[in-house]
Amino acid sequence: MIFRETPLAGAYTIDLEKRGDDRGFFARVFCEREFGELGLTTHFVQVNNSTSAEKGTLRGMHYQLAPHAETKLVRCIKGSLYDVIIDLRPDSETFCKSFGAELSAENRTMMYVPRGFAHGFLTLTDDTEAFYLVDAFYAPQSERIVRFDDPKFAIEWPAPPVVLSDKDKNAPDFDPGHHLPQ
Repeated sequence: MIFRETPLAGAYTIDLEKRGDDRGFFARVFCEREFGELGLTTHFVQVNNSTSAEKGTLRGMHYQLAPHAETKLVRCIKGSLYDVIIDLRPDSETFCKSFGAELSAENRTMMYVPRGFAHGFLTLTDDTEAFYLVDAFYAPQSERIVRFDDPKFAIEWPAPPVVLSDKDKNAPDFDPGHHLPQ
């Protein structure tokens, strides 16, 4: 695996290190040793799968408060999406900064999202499917959401969202007194 630091401390994009021949290729998508050497999470308790029928579907920006804060390892396995993270750790040098990258079935890039980050994505194609590992169990009472277009985060989406859930449509602006993941 090829780990690339993002501008947000502790977050990475990860590309596969393919070994192939005329039959195709082989690559690891997770290695406890390699993740551990970088100080990244190596124990995941859930694997989630998300499908979106329409191009322009936005899902986000979601996270969970401590003690249920989540680390995620996200990969697009069908179609293409623009994956976005926001650093909500108040003691971080990149607090309230965002970063986005295209994840697709073709490029096989993954996003490593540390605890204390909000996460979301916008589908770039119809019939997009995301697959991600999570290191904490879902706790609805700890779930939080912030508005995908809150100017505080300056997210540069590649296109305007077309399909949003009511929850995502009505998400509030970021309020540190209410939203900090701790």
